[in-house]
Amino acid sequence: MIKVGVLSDTHGILPKPVLDFLKDCDEIWHAGDVGDYAVIKQLNGTGAVIRAVYGNIDGQDVRSRLPEVETFETEGINVVLMHIGGTPSRYSPKALNLIKKYHPGIFVCGHSHILKVQFDSKHNLLYINPGAAGRNGFHKNITAVRFVIEGGKAKDMEVLDVKR
Repeated sequence: MIKVGVLSDTHGILPKPVLDFLKDCDEIWHAGDVGDYAVIKQLNGTGAVIRAVYGNIDGQDVRSRLPEVETFETEGINVVLMHIGGTPSRYSPKALNLIKKYHPGIFVCGHSHILKVQFDSKHNLLYINPGAAGRNGFHKNITAVRFVIEGGKAKDMEVLDVKR
């Protein structure tokens, strides 16, 4: 069993409520638009395993240290992590190709700044977009997601949702 925290779109700022929300996680997944590699360094300070990708606003400092897409297996579940992925009804062509290739049980993306967690029955996966954890953008609330993976299943989903 592991506890996973998921965030995206920090845009260079990791607010204290987000850091507090993620403090007991075994793994933290950042779905891009990190903004400043200092955010990853802060996350490394939690002691969790950090998995992160770069997003469209990230400069060379972040892009040179993080991949565009990360695929991995954890606790018996294949995961695809990327920044611009679309939604279950409208995946980007790249996301759809990755889903078909890796058959993930969990697909994570960011970019929209809109929190959405949905089971995609067509592709048999849990879709997670954690919204935006930073203070820059049109979103009114800072959001992140936390859950447990046990026995090859995601469960006990929790959402951080605080005013910016």
